[in-house]
Amino acid sequence: MSTTAGAFIAGGIAACGAVTATHPFETVKIRMQLQGELQTKGHQPHHYRGPLHGVSVIVRNEGIRGIYRGIGCAYIYQVLLNGCRLGFYEPMRAGLAKLALNDAAKQNLGINMFCGAASGIMGAAAGSPFFLVKTRLQSFSPFLPVGTQHQYRNAWDGLGQIFRAEGVRGLYRGVGAAMIRTGFGSSVQLPTYFFAKRRLQKHLGMEEGAPLHLASSTASGFVVCVVMHPPDTIMSRLYNQNGNLYKGVFDCLAKTIKTEGLFAIYKGVFPHLARILPHTILTLSLAEQTNKLMRKLEERIFSPPETQSMKTA
Repeated sequence: MSTTAGAFIAGGIAACGAVTATHPFETVKIRMQLQGELQTKGHQPHHYRGPLHGVSVIVRNEGIRGIYRGIGCAYIYQVLLNGCRLGFYEPMRAGLAKLALNDAAKQNLGINMFCGAASGIMGAAAGSPFFLVKTRLQSFSPFLPVGTQHQYRNAWDGLGQIFRAEGVRGLYRGVGAAMIRTGFGSSVQLPTYFFAKRRLQKHLGMEEGAPLHLASSTASGFVVCVVMHPPDTIMSRLYNQNGNLYKGVFDCLAKTIKTEGLFAIYKGVFPHLARILPHTILTLSLAEQTNKLMRKLEERIFSPPETQSMKTA
């Protein structure tokens, strides 16, 4: 890894590259999570039936701009979330391993999961206002609306409207659900990635490179989706609500299951999987490359002049 600052920057750049490719599926996922909200079975609309159908419906009715609603907020959120997640994970893990196991290089599943969750929660809390506005921008549709509709001209207009109406508290509506969601996902993302990577190297003899990063990222992305989707659905509904439809995470969970059934918390899971797999693959694979670039850059900046001259000699 680079320094903490270098890893933060590298993680943010990698995540922005990934979100550019996967944002359309995120838009479909959010709309599927919100369609039929608190409506009994048989009375729920099915405007969006899956990842590909959803993308085609939105592009046909709203164009490319519609499928990429909220992309600016997504970039800011990803820099904050994955910057924290990839930037703070390794320093925290090494520090705790040294404290508890007297060996900073030693791997421990419990420590890895705790550090993954903690770094993700920090990122989720930092980026929550931007995810809030992103969710509302993505859910808005003049053609096939689902859930509560919020008319914001852009991200900054959304932040301004929320702040003027509800203050700072309004900007952090749903932050508890966001921290739970990201804590769940982050607790398994990096530990699963490094676990799969070590196993593939040990048992299949795979060497460092794109195929190893791709296989490890795929395993990580699948586990993240399964673990994270229920709190993700709750978070989308808390973010998108007006007033106090839900009093909190558990109230939203109870009302959703009672009205729509247990599987309602897995609404939009296929678009989520279509997003999270390439997103995780791209983020972690790009992070490997951006970390290498950051290390080289840091060596150029921080290495003494005589060391640099020796390297070029």
